[in-house]
Amino acid sequence: MVHVYNCHPFASQHIVAAEQEPGLVCCGGGALFVVSAGGCKIEAYELQREGCPLICRFSSMGSVLRIRHSAVGDYLVTIEEKNKATYLRAYTNWRYQAAEKTRVGVRLLGHLLRGSSFRGAPKEQMEIIEIPLFEPPLCMACCSLTGDLLVGCAKSLVVFSLKRQTLSEQLSVLDFERVLILHIQGWSPSQVAFCAGYIALQTELEVLVVKLTPRQKSSPVAEEHALLPEDIMTESSIDEDAEMTKDGFSPLHAQEDFFLFPKHQEMLGNEAQECGVSLVLEWTGMEAESRGDMSVVYVLFRRFAPDFFQGCSVEETRLHSLQLHPMFTGKRKEASISKGGEPTCMFVFFSLPNTGYMYSLKNTVELVSTYQYPEKTHQAVLSDQFLYIITRNALQCFTVRCSAVAARVDDPYIDTTMKACPPITMEVCALRIQLFIGLKVLCQDGNQIVLLTAADVDSKEDTERTARRNTSRKTSVCKPTEPADSGHGWNLYVITSVSTLQLYREIVEYSKRYEQSSPSSQSCVHLLSEGHLLLRTALLLQDCESAERAQLQQAFQESCTHLGDRFSRFDKDCHLALPYYKMSGLTVTDVIKRNMSMSSVSTGYGKGFIFFLKHSLYEETMEELSKDMADKVLEIFSVAEPAQLPHVVSSPSMLNADPDCAVTHLRQLEACGAPSITPSLCMASLALRKGDLHSYRQQMDRHAEMLQVYGFIEEPKLLLHGRGKAVLPTILSQHLHDTQEGLLVAAVVALHENSKIRLEEADLFFQELCKDGVEAESSPQLLVDFWEALLVASSHESIIQELLFRLTSVYIDRITRRDHSGVKALKTAEDLINSCSHYGMLYPWVSILTPVQFSITHDHQEDLHKLQSLLCGPTLEVSFILPLLEQLSDSDRTGLSVHVLCATKLGQHETSIDRLLDRCPQAIISYANHELQNDKLSLWWQKLFPEVCDRIRTAGNDNTVLLSALKETLVVAAKELNPLEFLDLLPDDGTAHFFLPHLLECSQ
Repeated sequence: MVHVYNCHPFASQHIVAAEQEPGLVCCGGGALFVVSAGGCKIEAYELQREGCPLICRFSSMGSVLRIRHSAVGDYLVTIEEKNKATYLRAYTNWRYQAAEKTRVGVRLLGHLLRGSSFRGAPKEQMEIIEIPLFEPPLCMACCSLTGDLLVGCAKSLVVFSLKRQTLSEQLSVLDFERVLILHIQGWSPSQVAFCAGYIALQTELEVLVVKLTPRQKSSPVAEEHALLPEDIMTESSIDEDAEMTKDGFSPLHAQEDFFLFPKHQEMLGNEAQECGVSLVLEWTGMEAESRGDMSVVYVLFRRFAPDFFQGCSVEETRLHSLQLHPMFTGKRKEASISKGGEPTCMFVFFSLPNTGYMYSLKNTVELVSTYQYPEKTHQAVLSDQFLYIITRNALQCFTVRCSAVAARVDDPYIDTTMKACPPITMEVCALRIQLFIGLKVLCQDGNQIVLLTAADVDSKEDTERTARRNTSRKTSVCKPTEPADSGHGWNLYVITSVSTLQLYREIVEYSKRYEQSSPSSQSCVHLLSEGHLLLRTALLLQDCESAERAQLQQAFQESCTHLGDRFSRFDKDCHLALPYYKMSGLTVTDVIKRNMSMSSVSTGYGKGFIFFLKHSLYEETMEELSKDMADKVLEIFSVAEPAQLPHVVSSPSMLNADPDCAVTHLRQLEACGAPSITPSLCMASLALRKGDLHSYRQQMDRHAEMLQVYGFIEEPKLLLHGRGKAVLPTILSQHLHDTQEGLLVAAVVALHENSKIRLEEADLFFQELCKDGVEAESSPQLLVDFWEALLVASSHESIIQELLFRLTSVYIDRITRRDHSGVKALKTAEDLINSCSHYGMLYPWVSILTPVQFSITHDHQEDLHKLQSLLCGPTLEVSFILPLLEQLSDSDRTGLSVHVLCATKLGQHETSIDRLLDRCPQAIISYANHELQNDKLSLWWQKLFPEVCDRIRTAGNDNTVLLSALKETLVVAAKELNPLEFLDLLPDDGTAHFFLPHLLECSQ
């Protein structure tokens, strides 16, 4: 369905004073080109100046059948006929013809004049380039990004690359190089389009879109897409149909006595490969070797069947107006065009007499819009903002969805709670139907639309029907008809479009009429959405001055406000009120006032407004409301959604709300049977805000601490406000810090485990909470308590390793500095060992190194034992904390125990044995009994025994600790070695009666 409105997208129109009746018309580059009805004279007019003054006129070399202009290179290309032969020619430097009697050069493609004619001063002259082809040209198209030329023939497509050849330091000329031939089997295009590697072909009832892309080396390419080694393709396969026709075996579609109707068919993406149209690439340019890694990717195929029910006969059902339309957005526009990059979006448009189709080709191939025309159309032109079509007696302007597609490609936040855009599937509308008489030709350049009208005695339908009877469908080229003597005249109009801002203002005024007559009408939203897309298109293109852009941006925010107002009152798509209001630039206070003027508590507020208000409070993005406005919000939610009151009261934007009023609403909520845990915590927080500690204690005593933790999980804003780097504790969390630290830590751990807060945010929360305390360090004790509690509760490996590193760092730092603040930890080392698997029981030899009565303070004793317990546990990766050990000296037993623990976990047992024998030999046997097991058992006699013997020799026989260690070592060696091995182990200077008992034990 197409909505039809009566807006005014056209600002003015005037008539071009052409001397002769136009036969063909095209425009581009700010110029209008008119081919006289005779087909041999071309006139160029300046579109941008008032009155469209004549730029120049020049003669063509034949009768022009088709004409196109390329903005890149500013050249004209024509298909001409002379002496019953068809030619393809390009006209460059045509603007030089503004000076009378200017020279004209004629040459073949690739043949540049470098002789005497170009010696001396450079000559300014128009050039006509003859472009030879193997087959007569039927149609052609120019790439709007590169200026390359695509020519359609009966059996092939030929691509010519636009090049600028330098002849001298002061002179360069345009030229073309034939770079590619695409051979088509069984297809003869009537119209082609070419842009950014996309090629679109059209016959009477079929459309095919392909793209030239770099070939994937890993994936094989079908044989029909392979490059041909020779420059000329074998004609046998191509001429098969012709030979059959010659012998009387004409295919069905060439028979004249009946017609085979095809089926409707649509193939998108990879499915289009099965369309049955074969394309064979043949590179012919100088860069063929380097560019030979290209392949054809099928993008879209669409086949139509004649429809008897749309007011058109079978013969009249044919496609027209094939067009590829690129769209660039933002800063990518100039960069992409200058570097030959791909556009943000690519669209293809084609039309039947009663229906038009626009597809998006990039990323996902999809049908964007279908246009149902009110009457038979002759021609259509697609632009960034509009689709223009002409019927026999009307110019119609339809809206398009190009900007809706481009916005979603350009901005990933579209269709979220942050930003919105009217949907791609929104029905299109006709903004204007402007009446004319005898419309023949339509073309468009920028904000200028050119129309050719002519009043014929015979109807156009009769003329077309007669022409088709006498013309072959496959190879005919439409020729301009000679002007009839009985014609009633003609006119050439140039229509200027209004500015985007002016049309937007009119659309807004238009929408207000619908709102007054029917406030719930969808037509109002539809019109406002169309205006929004117009502004979005202008902003995406960024082709306006800064002052105008500021006006467009202001109007864009205004349109977001209008859409937010509409969706705030609707039940359908009410969630869109949130992103549109966000994009409007209005404060939440402004939005509330707007909706208060449109509704009230008694009549009820719209779902969209409640949705916006609720999410704004949740996201904490709104400003702090005044007392009156905050009380109004409480009143709104107490009626609309009472269950949300605890969340509303806890919002940082509601700090100015009257606590007594909030408590009243919360008690009403409890009276309705709602769960009371979160409302009780909210009322406790409100009591603290009033300074009423008695009421606070009453509310906190209503529920056990574990239930209160569940309440904090349901509403985290009771404890903290803000997210990211702006986390602030609430008055309730500050009071819990002073009175119930265990509950506070448990609540924050629960918030983290339920993904309500990130670890970094919890760090900031506790640092902010403790910044005014006695602890000046960066890791206050309450934060360390949180880390220890989270280590007990967490099951995420990445979080566990991060916490282990942080705790190890804190423990080592405190042990090193020994200036503890005296703040007691919530859990002792014994508590952590009993409750957390990451803390291990201390090894016996560690207790010998650092006994409980060790001469350090109790706080440092706890930190040391926690560190030792982590190193005795199974989880801590010692290699990660080695850089931290550099600040901890091993000069005393505190540092020694840590260093030996780390060395042992790293497998450095021999080094540890040396350290213990030198510093604390009392612990060596306990160490050996615990550590020298299994594969390390041989260290008893290979390392420990000789080291003990050496130290006894040095210290003398009076060292009882070493002698005891030697005896324990001999006991182990005697059990594990055979007598000969044990005998070899004994020192030569040993006393026989000391070692003899152990040797006897070994022998037994």
